[in-house]
Amino acid sequence: MSISGNGAQRRELLHTPGGVRDIYGAECARKKEIEQKVHDVIRSYGFRDIQTPTFEYFDVFNKERGTVQSKEMFKFFDRGNNTLVLRPDVTPPIARCVAKYCRDEQLQIRLCYTGNTFVNTRPYKGKLQEVTQVGAELFNDDTSDADAEMIAVMIQCLKSSGLREFQLEIGHADLFRGLAEEAGFDREKTEELRGLISSKNFFGVEELLDKTKVSGKVREIFAKLPELLGNLPECLAYVRERTENERVLSALDRLEKVWAILGLYGLCDYVTIDFSMLSKYSYYTGVIFRAYTYGNGEALATGGRYDGLVGQFGKEAPAIGLAIVIDQLMVAMERQKLFEKNPFGGCILLYPQAVRKEALLLAEQYRDKGQTVQMLRKSSKKTLEVYREYAKRMDAEKLLYLGEDGKLTSYDIG
Repeated sequence: MSISGNGAQRRELLHTPGGVRDIYGAECARKKEIEQKVHDVIRSYGFRDIQTPTFEYFDVFNKERGTVQSKEMFKFFDRGNNTLVLRPDVTPPIARCVAKYCRDEQLQIRLCYTGNTFVNTRPYKGKLQEVTQVGAELFNDDTSDADAEMIAVMIQCLKSSGLREFQLEIGHADLFRGLAEEAGFDREKTEELRGLISSKNFFGVEELLDKTKVSGKVREIFAKLPELLGNLPECLAYVRERTENERVLSALDRLEKVWAILGLYGLCDYVTIDFSMLSKYSYYTGVIFRAYTYGNGEALATGGRYDGLVGQFGKEAPAIGLAIVIDQLMVAMERQKLFEKNPFGGCILLYPQAVRKEALLLAEQYRDKGQTVQMLRKSSKKTLEVYREYAKRMDAEKLLYLGEDGKLTSYDIG
C-alpha cells in the first residue's frame, strides 16, 4: 500500500497547479526572443530598466490604489505577521519606486521592465494566473504628445514581435466618469453601470437607465455608446452636441489631439477610437488603450494614463504606461501560424575520451567566433547514428565528430 501511495504522490508532483504551466524547448526560446524584441523597441525610446520585488506589502495594491480586488491576490505572511502579496500588477510598485527614489525630479522619468504578474482568479481553460509582461512607464509628462508616443511604442512593439494584423482600441477614462456624473449616479449605480458596459451588455444599460429614470441627451449618449467607435469626427460631434459636462468635453478634446499626433506618426490605420472603453484598473485617469488581434479574445497589450497614482505614495507626478502581455501575444502568433520551425542552432561536438583536450580547444575556437557548441563525450557502447538522432531531437544544426585520429567530420541535421 505504501509503495502504491508513494507512486501516486510522485505522479501528482509531476503536475502544476491550476493557472500556471511549464514553458520549455522551442516555445521557451520563442518567448525569450519575443521578450527581447519588445524590450529592444522600448529601450530605443529612451526607457531605462527597473526591477521591483515579486512580492510586496498588501497595501501597495489595496483598493484605494485602484488595482485588482483583494480576493484576486495571492496573499501570505512574513515572520512579522505583515500581509504580503505576489504582485498582481507592476505599475503600483514602479510608482512607489518613483516616489521613493526620484522625489525631486521634475522632468521626464522613463522606466521599463520585464516581469511576471500573479492574479488569483478561478482557473479555467486558456486563462493563466501567472503571465509575463514587458512594459514601460513614463512619468512627469502630462501632454498629449506623451499619450501618443506611448501608443506608438505599443504599436512598434507588436510589429517588432512579428505580429502582422492587430488593432488598438483607444478610449478615455473620464468619458465614463463624466457621463455617470451627469446622469446623477451614486457610487453603487456607477459601478453597476461600469460592469454592464465592460461586459458589452447594452440591453442591461438600457434597463438600468429605465430604473433610474435617466432621460434626455445623456441617455441618448449611453444608448449610442456601442456605435461610438471608428469615425472620430462623427463621434466627437455626436457627444459634444449632447453634453456640457467638463470632464467629458475635456476627454473628447484630448482624444482629438492624440489622434492628430498619431496621424503624424502615420499610425492611424492601427487605431480605433472606442468611447465605451473602460479599464479594470480604476487608477486610470485619462487616455486608455488595448490591443487585439484575431484568434484571441484576450487583450495582447494594455495601457493608459494614471495621473493620481504616484501621489498616493507621496510625489505628485502625472504618468502613463503600457504593458505587452507576452503569453497572450504568443497564443495569437501560434494560432496565426506566425512561428517558423527553426532549430535552436549551434552544433554538438562529439568526441571520444582520447581526444578530450583537442575537443576542448576546438570548442573554444568555435565559441570565440560566436557559435554555440554543446560538448558530448562519445560512449563506445553507442553508435554514431544514436548521436545523430539525438542531435535531431535537440534541434541542432549539425553534429561534429572529432575522431581519435584528429579528423573532424560534420553531419548536417535535417
